[in-house]
Amino acid sequence: MSGSSLAAAVPEISLAVAICVILLVEVFAGERRRGLTPTLTLLALAVVAGLTVQYGHVTQRTVLFERMYVADELGFALKLAALLFVAVALLYSRAYLENRSILRGEYYVLALTALLGIFVLVSANNLLTVYLGVELLALSVYAMVAFDRDSGIAAESAMKYFVLGAVASGALLYGMSLIYGLTGTMDLGDIAARLQAPFSPGVILGLTFIVVAVAFKLGAVPFHMWLPDVYEGAPTSVTLFIGTAPKIAYFALTLRLLAQSLAGTESQWSQMLAVLAVMTLIVGNVVAIVQTNLKRMLAYSTIANVGFIVLGFVAGTPDGYAAALYYTLVYVLVALGSFGVILLSSAKGFEADQLEDYKGLYRRDPLLALAMMALMFSTAGVPPLVGFWAKLRIFQVLWESDHLWLVVIAAAMSVVGAYYYLRVIKLMYFDEPTPQLPPARAAAGVRLALGLNAAFVLLLGLLPGPLLDLCARLIH
Repeated sequence: MSGSSLAAAVPEISLAVAICVILLVEVFAGERRRGLTPTLTLLALAVVAGLTVQYGHVTQRTVLFERMYVADELGFALKLAALLFVAVALLYSRAYLENRSILRGEYYVLALTALLGIFVLVSANNLLTVYLGVELLALSVYAMVAFDRDSGIAAESAMKYFVLGAVASGALLYGMSLIYGLTGTMDLGDIAARLQAPFSPGVILGLTFIVVAVAFKLGAVPFHMWLPDVYEGAPTSVTLFIGTAPKIAYFALTLRLLAQSLAGTESQWSQMLAVLAVMTLIVGNVVAIVQTNLKRMLAYSTIANVGFIVLGFVAGTPDGYAAALYYTLVYVLVALGSFGVILLSSAKGFEADQLEDYKGLYRRDPLLALAMMALMFSTAGVPPLVGFWAKLRIFQVLWESDHLWLVVIAAAMSVVGAYYYLRVIKLMYFDEPTPQLPPARAAAGVRLALGLNAAFVLLLGLLPGPLLDLCARLIH
């Protein structure tokens, strides 16, 4: 294979090299210089992003490594988005990790390995590379959840996540093996060509197992059991990580597996997803109302938002997939800010994860309160913020594909969801502050990043066109 043909795989190659370098630096210099690894990691992400822009951008679809790897515009855009989101997540996390004495180099190596898993998954063109990407991401995240060894609750939630994740991986493998056995190929493009109606019971069974695994990875009801416990039990910096960048990978998993390789069976899987989406919207929004822990509330909010992403796939059209992509990117941007506020509000020995902790935040820290207000309004879908356009686009594609009943349910659940987002704003602006809370002391650069994060939510809401057009172009 010539050097020029490897150019499209430069993002993965450079990231793998960066992981090895940072691991070596941590081994030989990590103990003496604590701040070296975090700085080096952000630098590595910037270098990988530069190399991705330089070499990873392809004008037409390129297939490498015996048709196991595909480089296309969608993969390129998702990799850049993942790099940006991971960099911001690590930037927000540093002070939190320092306060809890868990600022260790392994954390950053695991984060980069998870990012490599995202890259592999985004460019997968074969059932083998899909599984490789899924496991590389999942195993890194399991280790990150259990990273705070002194916390019993973190170990418990990591164990629960690991066991349930293993079951989901088994379901995915079983579904893939059935599809492989019935089509005689692992190539995603060839599977699509060979699956012809009428489908045998084996194909439907394989499809069902794959849908179950995808629903688990996304956190759709009834496969959501792990999500609230992991979000609450993991260190907040890990919750921030799990709640953002991996969502891009699981969008790619759903798109590559269901929408592309199993495109012929769309009438079957879209019915399965419609049922999952309705349950996800109802459970996510209703259970979030009774939560007193902000991380747990945002976990159920994640479940509700996953319902909207799944609805984009239910439409079963390229417009629907583009709407799901738009919603995923918007949701990750907003979740990054929301968990960022929790990280910046916490201090040494104080987690800032209860709703009570946000009473009167406006008086203690006007910037954090303002950012959180913009993010909560956006997640609730209040115009002119970007969350409104994301929901509207999902409604549009459902309407165009004659899923009127789903539009009615989704709109009703959006109204229910608005209640618990507005409650956070009410606590911050209208309640008396709790006297004994420590003041938030975040570095100016991190506060600036959070301010920019909230500003982007407003800016993309005022100018929704460019991102909507980009998503449509990437999918079509």
